[in-house]
Amino acid sequence: MKLLITGSKGFIGKNMIKHFESLGHDIVKRDTPFDWGLDWDGIDYCIHLGAISSTTETNADLLYEKNYKFSVKLFERCAEHNIPIQYASSASVYGIGETPEDFKEGAKKSPMNGYAWSKYYLDRHVNTIIHKQQIQGFRYFNVYGDYEDHKGNQASPVTKFKKQKTISLFEDSHLYYRDFICVNDICEIHERMMNRKISGIYNIGTGRAVSFETIGLAIADKYEKEVKYIKMPDNLKSQYQKYTCANTDKLLSTCGHYEFTKVEDYINNDL
Repeated sequence: MKLLITGSKGFIGKNMIKHFESLGHDIVKRDTPFDWGLDWDGIDYCIHLGAISSTTETNADLLYEKNYKFSVKLFERCAEHNIPIQYASSASVYGIGETPEDFKEGAKKSPMNGYAWSKYYLDRHVNTIIHKQQIQGFRYFNVYGDYEDHKGNQASPVTKFKKQKTISLFEDSHLYYRDFICVNDICEIHERMMNRKISGIYNIGTGRAVSFETIGLAIADKYEKEVKYIKMPDNLKSQYQKYTCANTDKLLSTCGHYEFTKVEDYINNDL
């Protein structure tokens, strides 16, 4: 099968390409934006990962152009050529929540930054066209894994803590929880869902929340690093979520039972 994968130079894109190439698929790699002069009739499936992924980007026009407008055009082009498409959304559309029910696909949305708003509006657009073409959207929770090095401060704590000589944790990090999902699991879910000729928007998370302190201490223990606690910067306090945890009922009822990687096991076995 020939797959068009956008965002091919990004963290998840590189992992997705490695995964599907290992299965013998032919990959058309594109970063975004790209020249539309493709042999569309030769493409069997599209995985759209290209976007500005920085949660600190404040240029609304840029986010609209790259994350929303480009994606809408890509959806249209895929529809013209009858190409099924999967795209990356984000759990950031939910905003602040306290229980997994607050992170259910139909729950109230409360985007807290420009990136989250761009994904929220894209999901809304998809809901208006989803009956016309095969399209699957995936709201990623906190993804970690290989090829994160270039992300700098936007990398997952798994990667950042490993690189730090002394691990810096915010004060009260034992109170801040995230649903950390391995990028390898992301790729596996994309593969499974390709075989489901169904449209929809789905959460991709583990359904399990782990504290930042748990991550930091696990890495410190493995690599014999020291840990220090620092104050949270004022510019983060207003938008720093205390909790995220995917409700995965819709996803697993569609793709079947799946054993997600526990982040502690990843740290202990794979780093």
